[in-house]
This record gives sequence, C-alpha cells and structure tokens, in this order.
Amino acid sequence: MRRLLLSSVLLLATVAAWCQSERDWQEAFMAVMDLDDDEQNVDTEELMAQLDEMALHPRDINAMRRQDWESVPFLTPQQVEQLVEYRERYGSLKSMGELLTLTALDEPRRQLLRRFFYCGDEADTHYPSLHDIARYGRHEVMGYGKVPFYKRLGDDNGYSGYPYKHWLRYRFGYGEYLNAGMVASQDAGEPFFASPNTMGYDFYSLYVQVRHLGRLENMVVGSYKLSTGMGLVVNNGLSLGKTAMLSQLGRAVRTVRPHSSRSSADYFQGVAATVSLSRQAEATAFVSYRPMDATLTADGEARTIVDDGYHRTPSEIAKKHNTHAAEAGLNMQYHNGRLHLGATALYSHLDRRLSPQTATLYRRYYPKGRNFLNMSVDYSWRSRRLTIAGETAADGGGALATINSVSLLVGGELSLLAVQRFYSYRYTSQHARSLSNGSQVQNESGLLGGLVWTPSPRLRLMAYADYAYSPWARYRISRSSEAWDYLAQLTYTVRSWTLGARYRLRQQQRDNADATALTDYSVQRARLSASWKSGAWSSRSQADMTLTDSETGYMVSQTAALQTGTVTIGLGAGYFDTESYDSRVYLYEQGPQYTFSVGQFSGRGLRYWLMTRWRPAASLLFTAKVGVTGYMDRSVIGSGLQQVDASSMADAEAQLSWRF
Repeated sequence: MRRLLLSSVLLLATVAAWCQSERDWQEAFMAVMDLDDDEQNVDTEELMAQLDEMALHPRDINAMRRQDWESVPFLTPQQVEQLVEYRERYGSLKSMGELLTLTALDEPRRQLLRRFFYCGDEADTHYPSLHDIARYGRHEVMGYGKVPFYKRLGDDNGYSGYPYKHWLRYRFGYGEYLNAGMVASQDAGEPFFASPNTMGYDFYSLYVQVRHLGRLENMVVGSYKLSTGMGLVVNNGLSLGKTAMLSQLGRAVRTVRPHSSRSSADYFQGVAATVSLSRQAEATAFVSYRPMDATLTADGEARTIVDDGYHRTPSEIAKKHNTHAAEAGLNMQYHNGRLHLGATALYSHLDRRLSPQTATLYRRYYPKGRNFLNMSVDYSWRSRRLTIAGETAADGGGALATINSVSLLVGGELSLLAVQRFYSYRYTSQHARSLSNGSQVQNESGLLGGLVWTPSPRLRLMAYADYAYSPWARYRISRSSEAWDYLAQLTYTVRSWTLGARYRLRQQQRDNADATALTDYSVQRARLSASWKSGAWSSRSQADMTLTDSETGYMVSQTAALQTGTVTIGLGAGYFDTESYDSRVYLYEQGPQYTFSVGQFSGRGLRYWLMTRWRPAASLLFTAKVGVTGYMDRSVIGSGLQQVDASSMADAEAQLSWRF
C-alpha cells in the first residue's frame, strides 16, 4: 500500500510538470544518442513511445534487475554493469544523487535516469490485484489529424480516399505490470470506411502486455516486436545507426515489447512470452501469423514484399494483405554474473512462394521460396571497463553471418569501440537488422572503430571510421566494391550555450556510365550549431553544407521556443540551396507527440513552421503546428500522383491527448 501511494504521488507530480520534463528528457536523449540525419533504421515513433511510457510511469530504481537495465535504450554495457554492481555492493539507493558516484555515467544520462526512475522501497514481488489495476491504472486517448492546403494530382484522379491523414491511439497502463492499447492509422489518399477498409482505418495494431506475473516475466498478446542477440536472426524492434551504436558502445537490446507505432512493416502478430526458468536462465517462445503486402507475378507468386503501408490506388489496394506469414521461434538466455549466453531459432512459412527477379545481378541471392530457417548463438562478457559481445547466425542453406564487438572504458573520460562483421552474400533472414553500411544483413564484411572522449563535463568528442567490403553486386554496383565512412563530432557546453561541430565523409564505389568499371563517389557533410537555453527561452542556430564530387548544397536554419505556464510556442525557419537531390540537406523539426521529423530538402527554397502546445488542465494537452515549404526554383513539386502544381506546400497538424 505504501508503494502504491508513493507511486501515485510521483505519477501526479510527473503529469503536473509534464511540459517541462518532456522537453528536458527529449533534449537529454538527443544529446546522448546523436541520431544520424539520414538514418533509415530507426523507428522514431516507436522509440519516442517507449520513452514517453517510461516518463509517464517512472520505475523504482531499486527494483531494477540486470535484465531490466539491459532493456533501457540509452545505457552502455559499462553503465549497466556499474549500476548492477553498485546495488550488489551497497544495497538500495537512498537518493538519485548517488548516481554522481558512478563514473561511467555522463550528465545527460544522469538527467534521463532522474526523469524515468525514482528511489523507492525494495521491490514488491506481489502482482497487483485486478481491483487495484482497474482503480489506479492510467488511461491515455490521443487523436491526430493533418490537413494539406494543396492538391496532389492523385487527389482528383488516382487516390481512392480523401487527402487527410489521421490516427487514433488508446493506451492503458499500470506501472510496469500491465500495458494494453490500440493504434488505428490512416494515410492520406486511403479509403476510410469504404472498400477495402470497411472496418474504418487502414491499419490497426492491438496489444496487451503483462509483466512480472510469477515466473512469467513478460508476455505480449497481439502485435509485438522482438529483438534477440545483436539482430542477425530477428530484430524488428529498435535499431540504431553508427553514431547511436557508438554512444551505446555496441550494446545489444534484447526485448519483447508491444508494437505501438503506426508502421505496418516488419512486426509479429500473435503471442510472445518470456518465462524465468531459474535465477540464471529464461526462455522466450513466440508464434505469429500476419498478413503482408506483396507484388505478385502472373503465376501468383510473390515477387517482392511491400512494406511502405500505402493503400491509396487500385494497384496498391490489390497488394494489400495478399500474402500471409506463419512464424514461430525460441530464444534461450543464460546469465551467470558477467557472462551471458543465448541461442535463437526462427522458422517462417509464406503461403505464397517468394520469387524475386534473380536475373538482375544484385538480386541473385535475395531470399526465395516458402520456408525459411535461421539459427544463432550470441554471447557477452562484461566488467566495469571491458565488454566483449557477438552473435553468429546461419540460415537454412548454411550461409553464415557474424558480428562481434569489443568496448573499453579507459578511465572515466575515454571509451573505445571496435565492431567486426561478416555477412555472407548468400545469407538471408526476413527479420534481421544490425550494423551495416547498407540496409541489409547480407553481402558485407566490415570493421568499425570509434571513440567517445569527454575530457571535461563541458567538452565531448565522438569519432568513428568504418570500412565495408561487398564481394557481390549491389544496387548500381555490378561487381565487388568497397565503402568508407568517417565521422567526427565535437560538442562544447558553457553556461547556457551548447556549441557543436560535425563532419562526415562517405566514400563508395559505383558503376560508371556504361557499367564497365567502378568509379569513386564521395559525399561530405558538415554542420555548425549553437544552442542556447535560459529559463523559459531556448533557441538553436545551425548551418549545414553538403559537398559531392560535382555538387554543393547548404542550409541555414534558426529555431526558437518559449515556455510560459501552460503554453509552449516554437517556431523555426530554414533556407536551403542545393544543386540536386544528391547534394540534399537535412533539417530536424519537433512535432506533436510521438513524431520526430527529419526532412530532406533539395533545390532552392525556404522551410518555416510554427507550433504551439497548450495544457489547459493537467490531463489535457493540445498541440497545433503549421508548416510551409516554398521553392524559388520551380513551379511544380513532386511527380506522378504526388505532383503538386504550385511552388509551395502548406499543411496543418493538430493533436489532442487526454490522460486520466
């Protein structure tokens, strides 16, 4: 009862201070993860939903076990080890101030831990009663809509639905024990309560999650995502790029969690359950059966699996749910102090034969057939300073993939990371996602080395160099090729200012004009930024430049925000000038909850927006945003059914959230 009252008071305090704490944890998380602008593997909505859940339901830091810490997305292996060892040596934390004694934690991560955890009593091993769950559980209802003030060609002739995008979300939670919800989503141009969406929305995701019920550590019924090992067999959960992996020092996140985002790609639908077999061992079994979209051949085989989720035109609608996948798997994990061992097996069956166009050279070894089998073993050993981890996998044809990492904490200032990977060009997996220079765990060998150096609390340097070799053909590359990727980023904080400088060089080989030889192609990107925060005011000035072998592009942008009482106002503008899409630039914009937008801009024009958040009551949050992209070098934007016969596009977004 005491813990229940304490949790209730903390939750009320969290909601009352939501505006301030939300902005703080988002800024701290951005400072920690350093997400790549052109990162393609991050489900940002899923990530923000997970962190938002953690902020809404703070957990008792003294109730956390090693397995729980390993599911926190922003901690390094050494930080997890120090947190576990501190508890084992000194017992429960009396205050969050004790985090200052952990040398592996930097200040942004300490801020995040203060947002998501509190110091309470020892863990209560009794599962709450249904009466307490019903009485003290938290509900959230959220609605979102986006209205364009422009017309696409497909809006008049091509798309089956209206031009508005909207979605609904409902979530119920009781601390870490129960989480249930539903997401319903509709893209612009898709039919609503019309064929084939006679049930309303185009996409639904429903789930119920139960945790810490006796030996049942975690169970999700409905839509879920799963990550095991380092992602060589299955990882359709959170996957980060090279900079974020460097910030985490190569740590793998092993977890089963609900699929609570609007993405209709790469998830499971069924049941997944993790059962504790002993203090050192646990097993996760999962089964799934779900529909997928596919482009079909004349013989009724699946040419390609389509995962963009669009069902706007008759041809897109014809692909909807025309293929089904039945899947089952098992993951075993063993923990003994600093040692972790794991094994994963996944079997997949498609009701249509997958038959890609293997006559095209780079598709020669794409997955094909109806039945697929993948198995792997993974390991890790960690101390306060050294962590060694890896995974080796094989598919049903015997092709191999392996990834191995070593991270070392030198003092409290310098962290080093090395990651080796070998993915056979014959290796295939439907759900693999791990560190790579491309987008697949296939046809790549590489070595990444990086460091994070923090000589003082004010100064932070992050850098890496990555080499990748592909023995088989790739898209636009008809033979074996090499690629290099270098990055250096410096951040300096003084008083209310944070100054940043970033440089990235990517070099790769491509076919020449007649595909008779390879030529070198490079892209350089540089960024200078200055952020200022004082009281209710904050701002950020930024300059970006892109330089290719034959083109240049740049962008200058400015954002500012004011937070007064129940209202937050943010605005921003950016001027861009690039020669083509190859020299494009990127700009981050903050949006409504669960949105994290990094826009791509090419040509010459101006992007500007205005956003406001209003909290009329502790349980209500209203967000509105208006954005405009205007071009100075064209009178037509886009092509095909997405073409807009104008030089500018404006749209408005609105979102209402009610928590009770």
